[in-house]
Amino acid sequence: MSPALMRVLRVVVLLSAVRGAPLATVTLPPVILEPVPLEPVAPVPVPSEPVRVDSGADQNISIPINTEQQQQQQQVSLDVDVMLTGELNPNHYPARRAAQVVLHHLNTRYGSPYWWGALRQVHKATAEALGDSGRKYSLEVTLQDQISGTKETCTAEVVFPGGPAGGPPQVTTSYEGKSEINTQAQEEALYNQYNTSQNLLSGHNLPDSYGHVAPGMEPFWHLGGVASSFVMLKESSENTLYNMAQVVSVTQLATENNQLRFNYDVLLHEMVSQEIIHWKLLASWSPQEGVKASQMELLPKCHHCEPPQEH
Repeated sequence: MSPALMRVLRVVVLLSAVRGAPLATVTLPPVILEPVPLEPVAPVPVPSEPVRVDSGADQNISIPINTEQQQQQQQVSLDVDVMLTGELNPNHYPARRAAQVVLHHLNTRYGSPYWWGALRQVHKATAEALGDSGRKYSLEVTLQDQISGTKETCTAEVVFPGGPAGGPPQVTTSYEGKSEINTQAQEEALYNQYNTSQNLLSGHNLPDSYGHVAPGMEPFWHLGGVASSFVMLKESSENTLYNMAQVVSVTQLATENNQLRFNYDVLLHEMVSQEIIHWKLLASWSPQEGVKASQMELLPKCHHCEPPQEH
């Protein structure tokens, strides 16, 4: 209200009081208030189930996890289950681990100083839960002989036993042996040479630190790789992936029952754990009987050994 209007009001009141007239009613102009804009307030998220996080002290701090994070965690768990059952990605570990078991099985059946298989490709793979009996993998794979380079595709089934007893995987396959190559003449010549030699063979570090193997030692490097498959087949599970890294040493023993016999020290590379595992093997071989590993002994951990570099 302005000062001038206040003065007029006082005069009217005084005159009315003096003359005994009733007080006049004065109507004042309305006062208009301008609205004050309010800042928008973000909605407060309602936390779902809290997770306890150790703060390093005696008390814990509760941090809420929103629904989206919970859904992502559930999806990850779902993806893992799907990956292990039904159709598998042929390039992922579950399929390749099972296929590597097929390779070890075939090496123990058909391997020689002149045939040593390698896994080249997994074309198809499925997994089926068998309850307490374990899990079955059905595969289509291509194998390649590391010596001749010949390839062959076959189907196979691998069953990893379940239950506390466990045991080595069981393998059945359509592979029928080295159908495209004939190494009989080479095997006979090698057998006769070392069966009649007065000097027993010995060798070390196959391959050496540069990846080299002397040509005369190559058949015994291959033989060590085949003999190692007996160990790797026995030790394999759904959670392992074995390769032979190196023959540390090989020593020929006296021939017995028409079998060339060798003591092998080998390093196996378990690629999941990245461990280098040291085994001692007693291997025997003849062209007629093939390769056998009659004794297998796990040696103390090799602390100075390192996993081979991938090329």
